Parts: sequence; C-alpha cells; structure tokens
Amino acid sequence: MERGAVSVENNDNVGGKAFNVHAEVAVQVRGLRRTFGDFVAVDSIDLEVKKGEIFGFLGPNGAGKSTTIRMLCGLLMPTGGEGTVGGFDIVKEPEAIKKIVGYMSQKFSLYDTLTVEENINFFSGIYNVRKEKRQARKEWTLDMARIREYRSVLTSTLAGGFKQRLALGCAILHEPPIIFLDEPTSGVDPISRRNFWGLIREMSDAGTTVFVTTHYMDEADYCDRLALIYRGAIIAEGTPSELRNEQMKRDVVELETDHVSRPWKSYRYTT
Repeated sequence: MERGAVSVENNDNVGGKAFNVHAEVAVQVRGLRRTFGDFVAVDSIDLEVKKGEIFGFLGPNGAGKSTTIRMLCGLLMPTGGEGTVGGFDIVKEPEAIKKIVGYMSQKFSLYDTLTVEENINFFSGIYNVRKEKRQARKEWTLDMARIREYRSVLTSTLAGGFKQRLALGCAILHEPPIIFLDEPTSGVDPISRRNFWGLIREMSDAGTTVFVTTHYMDEADYCDRLALIYRGAIIAEGTPSELRNEQMKRDVVELETDHVSRPWKSYRYTT
C-alpha cells in the first residue's frame, strides 16, 4: 500500500453498521454543546467536514478545540446537540467511532519509557491491527517518521520532530479513514512543522479526512477549509482565501528573507 493510503478493510462492519467510504460528508454536527458545571466549553456549534479534505479548527488556547475533538472521537459525551463521524452517531455509537478514527493528542500520546519499536508494537495491539499486517505497518511507520535507525532508542530521547512523526504513525497504524490531530505542531521547530504538513497533505490526497486544530495563523493556508472558534463559538468558516477577503479589514504585508541562519527582525505593516 502506498504511503498515506487508506484502508477500511478491518472496519467494514463496525458496530453492526457499515462505514460508507463513499459518503461525501465525513463529519457532521448540529448544535454540539459541552458544559462543565456553569462553564460553557463548546457552545452549540455546527460543523460539516467533507471526505478527503483537510479541515482546520483555528483558535486560541481555551477556545474549545480540544473539547470538540474529544467529543468527535467518542472520548467525551456532549451535553447537547447531535452529530455523526464516519456515519456513526457520536452519542449512541462512540465505541464504533473509536475504531474508524485516528487520534493524535497535544502530548503525542507516546510512552517515553518505551523504545520507538515498543511504542509501535503497543499501539498496533491497542488498535487491533491484524498480526499478519503488523510488521508491514511497523516498517511503514519507521520509514514515514524517518527513525529507522532509532527503533531501539527510548522515545524520551527523540527530538521533537521525530517524536511528532512517530506519534502520527502510531495514530494511523490501523489505517483509519478519518484522523483527528490536536495541535500536532505545537512545540516543534518550523522546519519540522512544514515537513509535518507535507505528510498531512499526502494523506489527504490519498483520501484520508484530516481534522486538525491549531493556534498558528500561518497554518491556515495548509487547510482546504477552516473554522475559527472563540470562547466555544464558531465565529467564521470558509476557505483560507474566503476568510481573508471577507474577514480581514486591513492589508497585511509580510517580509521574508533567505538568510534564515542570521538573527533578524520581522516587521508587519498594516493599512
């Protein structure tokens, strides 16, 4: 199977309900709401993510991005609203959803006291990857993350970029058709961030639906569509160009330099 390719061979009858890989909509929610006591974390949002697209969920820390992803992954029950992920109901069928999605959390979900190879073996078991496919999926992950020579090294000793790609590989060992990435580029260097987005684009081109949260404004252009969330509410939605044309009231001029090895100041000019 090609790099980033998607298979639902193991998931064609999850929870007694077939996952329709040809469905146009991969994720759909209406009035999704989550409260913690009197605090409203997610405030009755509507979302629709098409199959195979990169959907960005952009907002500051505490805006409700992670809470939304946890509800969509079947890890947290909504307080109100309804929705489906891969055709499965987020309220009634959370266990079925867990089997057809990949989830990469902010902390990369890896075990630092295990070696690279031990982490891959562990997540292969967690995701119930068939035994005859585990070796091939392990080799794919090592190649994708470019850490083959580190397979016996403790994960805690890896650089941020390597750990980031390993976490992604572990999250998609079972080749899910939908993946949720919760601020996957937070805390890694700019080059690793750019390379990581290249991997995301490859997966999207192969048909995988990618739902990714970020608080980096410059990452919005990597997305096919995005929604802006603030204090639990969606305040804008559209393609990056649509949001720039409709929401930005001033021009923004960015200055770039080829001398990236030298200390330099970045200036932003607005009119």
